[in-house]
Amino acid sequence: MEQVLQTRFGQKPLRVFQAWRQAVATARSLPEPERMQTINDFFNRNLAFVDDQVLWGEVDYWATPLESLGKGGGDCEDFAIAKYFSLIEAGMDSAKLRLTYVKARIGGPDSKVTQAHMVLTYYATPQAEPLVLDNLIGEIRPASRRPDLLPVFSFNRDGVYVPGASTASVDRLSRWKNLMQRMQQQGYYP
Repeated sequence: MEQVLQTRFGQKPLRVFQAWRQAVATARSLPEPERMQTINDFFNRNLAFVDDQVLWGEVDYWATPLESLGKGGGDCEDFAIAKYFSLIEAGMDSAKLRLTYVKARIGGPDSKVTQAHMVLTYYATPQAEPLVLDNLIGEIRPASRRPDLLPVFSFNRDGVYVPGASTASVDRLSRWKNLMQRMQQQGYYP
């Protein structure tokens, strides 16, 4: 992966790449709450929020963790994707993690203005209240303490979850399929 990163993005991102590898290795030995905080903090501190149109010249591009590190930034999907795969690599059960599309209320929980946003959610058990890992707020909070977020649907490598519907195949998400192919080409698929 380091060679792929260097070939595509040069020497500059190597320091943060090595710090990422160290963060994942450190997180492996931690209890789940500290593991999540370590990975959440790493990406929130080391990636800048940059719109896809500015960074990739596309309206909606889902970057691999290597691409996000190589560019030094990404949008909300890129933060959530990088955290998701880093936590899996650090030993977290993928069934406990979901990438969750939400409508974020801009200006607080009573606002009528919403914007599409993606966060990573963690379920200690299938019926547990999820914890929210977000690039906008560094503190990992239970969903009940994020009234500014309205869940739309969530997914992981096992399926797509829509409230009130049966689980659908993740193959329906073309951006996810494209992301998985690029990750394999880059030598990264935990």
